[in-house]
Amino acid sequence: MKRYRIDLSYKGTNYHGWQVQKNANTVQAELNRALSVLLNSEIETIGCGRTDTGVHAKTYTAHFDCKEIDCTQELIFKLNCILPQDIAVSELQETSPKFHARFDAVERTYKYFIHRRKSVFIDEFSYFFPSQLDILAMNEAGQELIGTHDFSSFCKQHSGAKTGICTLRLAIWSKEDDETLVFSMSADRFLRNMVRATVGTLLDVGLGKISHKTFIEIFKAGNRSKAGVSVPAKGLFLWDIEY
Repeated sequence: MKRYRIDLSYKGTNYHGWQVQKNANTVQAELNRALSVLLNSEIETIGCGRTDTGVHAKTYTAHFDCKEIDCTQELIFKLNCILPQDIAVSELQETSPKFHARFDAVERTYKYFIHRRKSVFIDEFSYFFPSQLDILAMNEAGQELIGTHDFSSFCKQHSGAKTGICTLRLAIWSKEDDETLVFSMSADRFLRNMVRATVGTLLDVGLGKISHKTFIEIFKAGNRSKAGVSVPAKGLFLWDIEY
């Protein structure tokens, strides 16, 4: 048996996240089905992590085991022919038998997009939020997250996570243009709903609803109910994974 790494991207709008679920269609289920058909064998992929319902991935990595593939480029072509239009495979290569898409990842980056002016073209991939925001205050609060901390305040309750400890390297807001804000967050691991809850709480800072001091208190409380609401999934992208 050989181990293969597969890189893909997907629009999460029509899926209940990455991971296979009963009675719900997922990206992993579609990929497993396509690979199994083309390789004439039951294939089960293992992904770099979970993405929730409606979340997109610009870059996603998985691995699977099978007999040797004669031509990976031909398989990529065939996969893209039978996969739904909202899933696209970009790379497929043989890798070390020890490679693990999830456990070998050292850093993941998510981006959350907000548009300030109503647009019919980007609404599927960005959160419409026209209110005026204090970006400086949001970035100053975001810097409190850098380092190794317990992020339980920004984790979905009853998520099953064994620990809330994550090491965050980047948490910054930037302007893509006059109408678009992007929040970038990089860490060694992410808790369920962590980015969306963090964005929602930082927006409260930007609106002046909570102070810098209150944000720190919320962060250190370890209580999800004290943090802000989770922003919609449609603006969130898994952007990059480093190995």
